[in-house]
Amino acid sequence: MNLDERYITRCLQIAKNGLGTTRPNPMVGAVIVNDNKIIAEGYTSPYGGPHAEVNAINAIKNKDLLKISTLYVTLEPCSHQGKTPPCSDLIVKHKIPRVVIGCIDDNPQVAGKGIAKLKEAGCEVTVGVLERQCKEHHKRFFTFHNKKRPYIILKWAETKDGFIAPKSKNKQKPVWITNQYSRQLVHEWRAEEQAILVGTNTVLQDNPSLTVRDWKGENPLRIVLDRRLKLDKNFSVFDDKAETLILSETNIDFEKPIAKEICGLLFDRNINSIIIEGGAKTLQTFINENLWDEARVFIGDTEFKDGIKAPQLKGNLISEEQFLNDTLKIYTND
Repeated sequence: MNLDERYITRCLQIAKNGLGTTRPNPMVGAVIVNDNKIIAEGYTSPYGGPHAEVNAINAIKNKDLLKISTLYVTLEPCSHQGKTPPCSDLIVKHKIPRVVIGCIDDNPQVAGKGIAKLKEAGCEVTVGVLERQCKEHHKRFFTFHNKKRPYIILKWAETKDGFIAPKSKNKQKPVWITNQYSRQLVHEWRAEEQAILVGTNTVLQDNPSLTVRDWKGENPLRIVLDRRLKLDKNFSVFDDKAETLILSETNIDFEKPIAKEICGLLFDRNINSIIIEGGAKTLQTFINENLWDEARVFIGDTEFKDGIKAPQLKGNLISEEQFLNDTLKIYTND
């Protein structure tokens, strides 16, 4: 690993501090290096706040050092006025002589314009250092801009014999397949994504809250499919702990491919990531329409013998790990 790769690796490490708070902006990491030493670091503030480059520059008291330093950043510095001024302008203002960039920003408002502005000012720009890792890190942002839809994570738990739920039950609450450690991890995931979606039957059968409780973080936007508005306001998804969006015949066309309809509506609402948590029919719909990026499947140490079959999925298994007696398999969509 050369020096540029080492410092971009550090950018990726600190960028993760923005996971779940910068949305819909990308979670960028930046470091400033002088004489082969990191003299400042920064990552993207919660949405509406300063970007990573600004936070790194502001961390330096002696701004004259910037004129003899290198800025490393996971994503091309922005060149347009949004909630905050363009980062590329600030870099030019402080006459930073060299900028190393992990990957180009695909947002049409940037898309090379930030790099062009830096070069026009005489800055030496290096692009594509650890590009694959940076694109993977910014997968939510790139999916949103390139595919015009959110980054879609499917999540479910199934028994050893392949069932996602029993055929019938006595109480309106979940029948747990996984242990408490797996369930805590799910709450961490919820805090990392912008929205969470379930179908009507999941609400009717389980009365879920769809909030972050066993982890520290913001609640995602709750989205419920309720075609004919069958759900009354006594269900937990209608409490005041998080915002809830109902998808019915009033805002999407259920006669068309439903997953595509949902993706279009969420793109219009600037939602760049979502977890689909159930039920089996809703999950299979996204699989059948090939509208998913990642699937996180728990296999618990229990059997139902009969029940509702788990979704059927073909994907690239990228990891498998144990949480006591639970197995977590993560797939990506090739």
